[in-house]
Amino acid sequence: MTLLLKGAAAAAILCAAAFPAVAVGECLVDDPTGTPLNVRSAPNGTIVTTLGNGTRLEVIEEKKIGTKPWLFVTRQGERLGWVFGAYVVCPKAGDVRALAPGQPAEQR
Repeated sequence: MTLLLKGAAAAAILCAAAFPAVAVGECLVDDPTGTPLNVRSAPNGTIVTTLGNGTRLEVIEEKKIGTKPWLFVTRQGERLGWVFGAYVVCPKAGDVRALAPGQPAEQR
């Protein structure tokens, strides 16, 4: 490998470490009201579809509008749109309770 390629590879590794990918990982719809979660074309935008509690999603982008978290989500590789982040949980490895299908919070 030439010195130039080695330098480029090292720079790519350093950039990846300094600027991790935006993807958060697998998450679940968890709306305590029990109603379907609106998926929007943009944060606070028009509704394009809805998702039921327990739906598995992948978060690929996060954005704050004021203090409110919005998440851009996909499902099985299909880009869906933006959801209000308060109604999505992203369980950590080994958190069995968080992997249960969505239920109203007071029932947990």
